[in-house]
Amino acid sequence: MRIAFRMKVNAGHEAEYFRRHNPIWSELEATLLAHGVISYSIFVDRATGDLFAYAEIDDLARWQAIADTPVCQKWWDFMAPLMPTDEGNRPVAIDLDEVFHIEK
Repeated sequence: MRIAFRMKVNAGHEAEYFRRHNPIWSELEATLLAHGVISYSIFVDRATGDLFAYAEIDDLARWQAIADTPVCQKWWDFMAPLMPTDEGNRPVAIDLDEVFHIEK
C-alpha cells in the first residue's frame, strides 16, 4: 500500500530539521520497520518549507499504530519546535490522494 502526506517545517528551522533526520534514531527506524514500513521518504520544497512524505506500508492499521509507540511520541516531542503540530505534538499532516501511479 502506498500513502502520501504533506507537512511543513517552520521557516528558519530547515537545517535543524535535516540534521535531525540524518540519521534518524535507530530505535525509531526499527519501530517503523517492525510496523510494516517497506520504504519511507520525505522530500522538501526549500522555497516554501513544505514537506512531502511518501511511504510504502504493509497495512494501514499497523502504520497508524506507530503513533502509540513511546519512541514515536518522543520523536514528536523532539521535532515539535521545528514544525507545526497538533495536540500531543503530532505533526500537522494532510493526507494526499493518489491520482496516478505507474510501475514496471
